[in-house]
Amino acid sequence: MPTLAVETRRFALRETFTISRGSRTHVTVVEVRLTDGGVTGRGECVPYPRYDETPEGVTATIEAMRDALDGGLDRDALQEAMPAGAARNALDLAFWDLEARKAGTRVWELPAYAALGGRQPAPVPSCYTLSIDTPDRMRDAAARQSTRPLLKVKLGAGPEDMTRIAAVRDGAPDARLVIDANEGWSIADYEAHVPMLQTLGVELIEQPVHEKDDAALVGIAHPVPLCADESCHTRASLDRLSGRYEIVNIKLDKTGGLTEALALRKEAEDRGFGVMVGCMMSSSLGVAPAVLVAGGAKIADLDPPMLLGEDREPPLAVEGSSVSPPEPALWG
Repeated sequence: MPTLAVETRRFALRETFTISRGSRTHVTVVEVRLTDGGVTGRGECVPYPRYDETPEGVTATIEAMRDALDGGLDRDALQEAMPAGAARNALDLAFWDLEARKAGTRVWELPAYAALGGRQPAPVPSCYTLSIDTPDRMRDAAARQSTRPLLKVKLGAGPEDMTRIAAVRDGAPDARLVIDANEGWSIADYEAHVPMLQTLGVELIEQPVHEKDDAALVGIAHPVPLCADESCHTRASLDRLSGRYEIVNIKLDKTGGLTEALALRKEAEDRGFGVMVGCMMSSSLGVAPAVLVAGGAKIADLDPPMLLGEDREPPLAVEGSSVSPPEPALWG
């Protein structure tokens, strides 16, 4: 039976990162290690306050699984033993990493991966995210990143939002743009902003309104496709999303691991949803398994390796805005 170790770690960002809920200069992650027969698998999760998660709470939840692990809990049983969320994600990822290392192969070569519809990974073109700031500073930030093909712009911070996105377009006139309001708008804000977003060539609006209010998105125009983030966690979320969103954002800290993320992607596509694959602000260890889910997705938002001031060793390889699958020394 694998033995469990849990550790909290912090990684500095290159610059302060701001969304509608606040700012941060560091990311705090919880790392899980499962060791069996001298072989160790690792997983990382990011406790997220929006979902009532804290590093201390997630650590305690993982620690509470020691008896179950001693009793033979495996990755399949884990899916029913714990709810979706950050704690299950770290354990699920550690199980995948351990299984691959014990088999002397890569995660994407395991039969279980293929059975869930997993695809052969390849480098993934990612968004580069611009956090909320004054319009002038966002214009300058966009200009510095204007050669990147796809910029994701954080909004949802009040009446200057349309001035902000216009400034970004001015700073990066040739970049593709997607925006993320992080539930910061009302329905009235959304309807007022959409015409200008169309004019500026915005291709996608991520989670414009709070999850509890998104039923109001049914029956109103979506001239720019809408993507569910906070409104979509697992396959169980999909029933309520039709008519509200055209795209779902799959994040492993929401799905509770790679196992459910792969299953969610397959079912979402079968139901006609487009797929975006994102991640919380984490180290390369947390982003690595998301690269496996992101191949062929409409949008990938896997840019933490570009935004961190310090990272794992080795980090994910990034060329321009393209994120490569992990090396064995990192994960999988």
